[in-house]
Amino acid sequence: MSNADAAAGTGDTGDTGGAGASGADDAAARMGTLSELVAYHNHRYHELDDPEITDGDYDLLVRELRRLEAEHPDLVVEGTASQDVGGAPSSLFAPVVHSVPMQSLDNAMSAEELTAWGQRVARALPDETVRFVCELKIDGLAMSIRYEAGRYVQAATRGDGRTGEDVTANVATIGVVPKQLVAAKGAPVPEVVEVRGEVYLPVASFERMNEEAAAAGERLFVNPRNAGAGSLRQKDPSVTAKRDLAFWVYQLGEVVGGPPLARHTDSLAFLRALGFPVNPEVKVFESLEDVAAHCVHWQQHRHDLDYEIDGVVVKIDDVEQRTRLGSTSRAPRWAIAYKFPPEERTTVLRDIQVSIGRTGRATPFAMLEPVFVGGSTVGVATLHNEDQVRAKDVRPGDTVIVRKAGDVIPEVVGPVVSMRPRGTKPWTFPTTCPGCGTELVRLEGEADTRCVNPACPFQRDQRVIYFASRGAMDIEGLGERTVAQLTSTDPPLVRDAADLYSLDAEALLQLEGFGQVSADKLVAAIDGSRTRPLPRLLTALGVKHLGPAASQALATEFGTLDAVMDAPAEELADVEGLGPIIARSIATWCSLEANRDFIDRLRAAGVDFGVPVPRTPKAPQVLAGKAVVVSGTLEGYTREEAEQAIIARGGKSPGSVSAKTYALVVGDSPGASKVTKAEAAGIPILDAAGFAHLLETGELPDAD
Repeated sequence: MSNADAAAGTGDTGDTGGAGASGADDAAARMGTLSELVAYHNHRYHELDDPEITDGDYDLLVRELRRLEAEHPDLVVEGTASQDVGGAPSSLFAPVVHSVPMQSLDNAMSAEELTAWGQRVARALPDETVRFVCELKIDGLAMSIRYEAGRYVQAATRGDGRTGEDVTANVATIGVVPKQLVAAKGAPVPEVVEVRGEVYLPVASFERMNEEAAAAGERLFVNPRNAGAGSLRQKDPSVTAKRDLAFWVYQLGEVVGGPPLARHTDSLAFLRALGFPVNPEVKVFESLEDVAAHCVHWQQHRHDLDYEIDGVVVKIDDVEQRTRLGSTSRAPRWAIAYKFPPEERTTVLRDIQVSIGRTGRATPFAMLEPVFVGGSTVGVATLHNEDQVRAKDVRPGDTVIVRKAGDVIPEVVGPVVSMRPRGTKPWTFPTTCPGCGTELVRLEGEADTRCVNPACPFQRDQRVIYFASRGAMDIEGLGERTVAQLTSTDPPLVRDAADLYSLDAEALLQLEGFGQVSADKLVAAIDGSRTRPLPRLLTALGVKHLGPAASQALATEFGTLDAVMDAPAEELADVEGLGPIIARSIATWCSLEANRDFIDRLRAAGVDFGVPVPRTPKAPQVLAGKAVVVSGTLEGYTREEAEQAIIARGGKSPGSVSAKTYALVVGDSPGASKVTKAEAAGIPILDAAGFAHLLETGELPDAD
């Protein structure tokens, strides 16, 4: 089977069940094809650590095969790939037969499938109370580690579930894996303890590895899971030792001489007491509704962690109930993995093009065969810069891995080299600007290539788009297509953002797609932007290096745009959070006659330039180095005023709660997720009186 054949059929498929002999023949043929595909990709993933398709594409293949097997049980062939747990052991390592088989887990891809599993459990355990244990599904490499008389003696991969690979020397280099067990409270170390867990590569370590690979001109690693698996399965353990691998334990295997453990939570406590690293994000719930809410929470917060997760594992806590539920040939009936929507999929890269930003930066981007990933259909993805394209060596015609995580801009992770069409050549960065034809320039020591023509039409349009964007003047309805229409008329209706304020409905009605209602709505949105606060206006100017945080600091310090324009670079640099580079950029921008003319036209249009502030001494820096999050409405403060009060005292006021948060200040109608996260992490929660005390002293008020 060729590589191209092996990757075929990874998309959604229609009904192949059919009716009669023809339908059965079609189903049998498709089942045979799918079984070959699943086996092929199992081999690449589990044995070669070099997958050609993403987990999301693989899951689609397996689910289709199992659906057809359920519809046509008479066509199921013994030993089909749908029943496999992993991959055959590699010949690079000695085989290890697991004393207790390492099973896989069935997957739930939606809340409905999770509910269906819960209903099956309830039918099997009628009128019984069931406790569910939820653990994060670590995206790593399953591992079995054996101890005899408390001493580390063997580590083996899962392999095919029955026989794995002996990686004892490699796992011994992982610092968090105990080499000698400590006695648990009230119980000696068992004669034999075999534990199951996941070896993984922390995200920070993965990013550092790719930085080093890029600096050396080497091929980048695709994701932490593949990089971690490849790091572990090295013939030379000294290579593994350099890769910062880590380990979470989540299950007991064979145990000889251990204490009776009636619940899974008891076994986790026992493992902690022996010195094993157990993931702290373990929760117990009495209802499946709470389990589903927990899964949704981690789907939304999966990137808050320094390790990759791709779902939540739900287990029955009671060991005796587990025994009665039993297992299928490949998976226990007492557990299920709730899988998050895939954030990586494979698709075809049609072309590589270059966009020109508002500062002239030339950014390569990929035109893709549209693919559904990360909750939306993606047809365009960033390639960052020239060096990234060269390091990844992606080429038009390649099958590529596309990643979209949350609100992050979709990116091309890398190519599937084994599927590259013959005759392709490395893509080369253009030498001239696609907007104006000016020669592109890359200064020594910089990663970015730029168009240095300030009159470039691409730069002009992007400056207007940025001015109107949500984080700046927030002019609803003024997107890329409309801006292009406004700047391409003859003569142009808009030459720069100041011209927006002279537009009227009559002018907009000349443009395709505008009626009276839409024209009036856009004019009203532009008019409403005149009163945006000064930090937004400063951001909207598009000064290089000047983002929202620095704009807020400038507005607090100087009060008006005129005061910022007149301040020398040295005075700007003294503002907290700016520094000399941003200060020089602002001073240079403000010194240019064209920019001062632009500011005067905004003034004439009635744009709010702020209110002068008395130059008073700085508030005592009692919150220096502390992050205080504000949620809800506090009496006497707008949200921005509360955040600025924190910043004025040397603190930071991020928009979300994290492990670094010093305190959460809660007013009326706070965000429920922030409060929940703060409570779970033990972060102090303050009311208005506590906030006043914090601002005055920098300390938390005494607990009642």
